[in-house]
Formats: sequence, C-alpha cells, structure tokens
Amino acid sequence: MLTRLQPPDWAEPKGYANGVLARGALLFVGGQIGWNARQQFETDDFVGQTRQALVNVAAVLKSGGAGPEHMVRMTWYIVDRVEYNARLKDIGAAYREVMGRHFPAMTCVQVAALVEARARVEIEVTAVLPD
Repeated sequence: MLTRLQPPDWAEPKGYANGVLARGALLFVGGQIGWNARQQFETDDFVGQTRQALVNVAAVLKSGGAGPEHMVRMTWYIVDRVEYNARLKDIGAAYREVMGRHFPAMTCVQVAALVEARARVEIEVTAVLPD
C-alpha cells in the first residue's frame, strides 16, 4: 500500500510527491541511462534519452513484478539543468507516456558528468510491492 504524503499547508507539487509512505517488498532499480537494451545510444537528444531511460526503468520494474505505480522514489542525475528546465514540458510528456500519472517522491541533481560519456540523464528508482 502506498500513501502520498502532503503537508496540509504546502503548495501542491507538480510532477512529483513530497513524500510516500509504503509497506511491502523493496525493489531497487540501479541507475538507467538513455541507451537501449543492447547498450547502444540511439540519440543524443536530452528528451529522447530521458524517454529511453524511463523505458529501461519500466522494464526493470516489470522484471521484478512491479510497475510504475509501485515507485516510491526516483533520483534523476542530469548533466545540464538549463536544458532540463527548458524542456520540462517535453520531459513531462515523455514521463506520462511511459510511467503514466504516478508521481513518486523525486530528486533531481545536476552532475558534472555521467560514467557513460554520451549519457545526458541517469535515473534510479526505489519501488515497493505491497505485502
């Protein structure tokens, strides 16, 4: 069971939750980047890589018997916060296309670089499958 946490006097977050209370089996998805299942990049476009990283997260969730609705936390590592902010509308559309309208607690940080030189974004997830 997942319960979204929202302090009563806080502004409603857009595209994420401030907190999630969950009980069940934990599933951890290691950082997924924007390459395909054969570890090949098909694009250097930020939104394209973000969509592919989300597809990869969904595939790992599925392999563990979970779906996007089981996500409780996401951490995004991006190499360019200016581009991220400029493309939020497109990123949101890609997110909803792959993950639907389930918004876990999220953190997004800009990093100097990712291990894979062509990677523009890396996303890790924690999910909880109810007992």
